[in-house]
Amino acid sequence: MTADAPRPAEAPSTPAIEMTGIEKGFGGTPVLKGVDFTLEVGEVHALAGGNGAGKSTLMKILQGVHRPDGGTIRVAGREVAFSAPKDAEAVGIGMVFQEFSLVPTLTVARNVFLNHEPRRFGLIDDAAMVRRAGEILAGMGVDLDPTAPLHTLSTGYWQLTEIAKALALDAKVLIMDEPTASLTKTESEALFALIERLKGQGVSIVYISHRMEEIYRICDRITVLRDGGVVMTEPIADVTPERIVEAIVGRQMENALEWEERAALDGEGPPLLEVRNLTAANGVTDMSFSLRAGEILGLAGLMGSGRTELARLIFGIDRPTSGQILLRGEAAGITNPRIAIAKGIALVPEDRRLQGLVLTHAVRDNLLLPALGGLTRAGFVDDRSGDGLAARLIERLQIRLSSPKRPVNLLSGGNQQKVVIGKWLGRDPDVLILDEPTAGVDIGTKTEIIQRIRELADSGKAVIVISSELAELLAVSDRVLVLRRGTVTADLDRRDIADEESLQLAIQGV
Repeated sequence: MTADAPRPAEAPSTPAIEMTGIEKGFGGTPVLKGVDFTLEVGEVHALAGGNGAGKSTLMKILQGVHRPDGGTIRVAGREVAFSAPKDAEAVGIGMVFQEFSLVPTLTVARNVFLNHEPRRFGLIDDAAMVRRAGEILAGMGVDLDPTAPLHTLSTGYWQLTEIAKALALDAKVLIMDEPTASLTKTESEALFALIERLKGQGVSIVYISHRMEEIYRICDRITVLRDGGVVMTEPIADVTPERIVEAIVGRQMENALEWEERAALDGEGPPLLEVRNLTAANGVTDMSFSLRAGEILGLAGLMGSGRTELARLIFGIDRPTSGQILLRGEAAGITNPRIAIAKGIALVPEDRRLQGLVLTHAVRDNLLLPALGGLTRAGFVDDRSGDGLAARLIERLQIRLSSPKRPVNLLSGGNQQKVVIGKWLGRDPDVLILDEPTAGVDIGTKTEIIQRIRELADSGKAVIVISSELAELLAVSDRVLVLRRGTVTADLDRRDIADEESLQLAIQGV
């Protein structure tokens, strides 16, 4: 062949995954409507879309959790039909669920090798399991004791264990559903480095995320779903963030997460909530701050800084060893959540599925749980009043569902989050604590939640927002407390915070 001779065309490689015409519905409601999706070998492919668009359903079909109503799936060119997750695992498909598939009472190592434990002479080989789990975690760049009971760890470490569990199957296709939702910046960076290593080894990754900076950082292509259909599949290099957001929500969204200085705050008035020198066994140490009615206070910090631990103390889940919590200048006397609720305090927890919802119960029943005492007449729940309250909360929060009687576990993540928030709004609390309220929801739902938070503060509520997503924290907060090692290291007026980088430097103690 001469130097000028044309090179023969390179034969296209067989895709790792081909999904063609995938259809799926639940209870007569179509969720996927003829979806086509292709994943190349060694590709990181972003899958985006609003809550309820069908992303998780499509991937659960690929992982064998759901069976499609129509369409075909090919793995490495071979048509397959999965009837259970083990069928997908057998051909090298692993999934990191947004909703954890872990057993809290087991150790990290036991969770990593759940249902495929290494054995010796027919018995589980604990030493080998701990060693191999440690190797996987070390390869991820994670400093985590494989022998630690999972329930003693924070949600971020649960996510890392979920990822290690999928990698333990030696997957050739790895599906990650919002894997950084509970991770710190450092842990996210370690995950991105891991993804690059896996990509170089020929592992194909579907990356479900609402975080635009992550998509541009690590993904090669993006597919956007809306209303159960594909509206975009493009190389990341060829699309702008604005075009992606428009494809997700179906309309242009300008300045969705810009901070709005709230005129309702005049700097006057006594504190509604005060924390004085609070110390507890959960890591909170000599913490003090105050919060006025109508104010939104953001809590920023790394994992283990004391943000969630503080929320648990205020809500009465944990007890302080010293210090005080005051409401309207008087000792609150909160020794359990029942007293906190009676005194007008509500907590939207970090893990909505584990701590915030009864998943098999109807949306209506979940919304009414905290308000049942006020809906009871002669020992019986007044169904008419309950139906009315549930309907008002569904309308107020724009919860998208076919029926209030639909089990809440069938809703999208964003709509589940709205249910968790809505159930507390039914009690009209004076102090509302929201722990990671925008985790795992799309840009449209984030905007809605932020607007609801502003409206609550405008009505005179005191609001505490805990978030690892600094853009959302800066968009909603009037003031930001920076926590580190269980105490307050900075109390910042939002007007004095220039940008995310400035806040990140404060969090890192730089």
